[in-house]
Amino acid sequence: MWKHFISEYLNFTKKERAGTIALLLLIAILIILPFLFPFFIHPKSIDPTSFKSQIDMLSIKQADSIDRYAKKNYNDDNFQSFREPDEKNGNSKKIAGALFYFDPNTLDVPGWKKLGIRDKTIATIKNYIAKGGKFYKPADIQKIWGLQEDEVKKLIPFVQIKNTNTISSTDKKVYETTTYEKLKYVSAIIDINTADTTALIALPGIGSKLSQRILIFRDKLGGFCKVEQIGETYGLPDSTFQKIKDRFSINNIFVNKININTATVDEMKTHPYLRYALANAIVQYRLQHGIYILVEDIKKIMLVTEDIFNKIAPYLKVN
Repeated sequence: MWKHFISEYLNFTKKERAGTIALLLLIAILIILPFLFPFFIHPKSIDPTSFKSQIDMLSIKQADSIDRYAKKNYNDDNFQSFREPDEKNGNSKKIAGALFYFDPNTLDVPGWKKLGIRDKTIATIKNYIAKGGKFYKPADIQKIWGLQEDEVKKLIPFVQIKNTNTISSTDKKVYETTTYEKLKYVSAIIDINTADTTALIALPGIGSKLSQRILIFRDKLGGFCKVEQIGETYGLPDSTFQKIKDRFSINNIFVNKININTATVDEMKTHPYLRYALANAIVQYRLQHGIYILVEDIKKIMLVTEDIFNKIAPYLKVN
């Protein structure tokens, strides 16, 4: 049994043996190949002296490019940059001068020259002061363009600046103050019984539709007897009415009245406060009991309560 198992799994055909041998040869070539590179590829040799000379040349060029320009410095107090003049132009030539105590804000041109300051630097200082510049402490002279570091160190001990906090009368600016009286807006009062749509649209919250509804309601009533009736207009929010009610007045108390002794049901029912039920009751009572002597006689009708009477009475008459 074991012989049959071994012969079945360990015996190879001719093609399998050839493939296995070829695969082993390929693996062996790939392993050996890196060791054969030095025999075929020769790396370039680097001359250390030539490399060092190239580095030295680069350092020389960099030094030349830096020295070609003036050195740039920064003041730690105000971060204002200034430059030291280039020595090649001859600007850095030291000028001897006498030292004495001075105020850089008031020192004149001869005084600066006596200190040994160059004419171009003096012109820079005077231009700075003419434009409103001031020196507040001795170290501020470091901001002067053209002063070298050794000159600054030499001059600083002799700087005596007077109090610059006080403002001279020439520096004070007088501003004219103009007072404006605030205008008070007085809203126009509108007579609601004579107003048109233009006057109503000018009110806050009232558009063309609401203005037309107010006028239609006024015409159906026969006129407003009191301002509160405007709030009964269909579609008019109470919040809007509360905002505008103080803008209305009623100067013309005259309203169109209905004669309850002659008016028909159809004539009365068009009034917003009467409608058909109440109009029909008024006519039927008149037919049964005769004409009304007083407007108060309609109180005898069961439908007419005290509130209803107070509401419709201004629009009724008996003759």
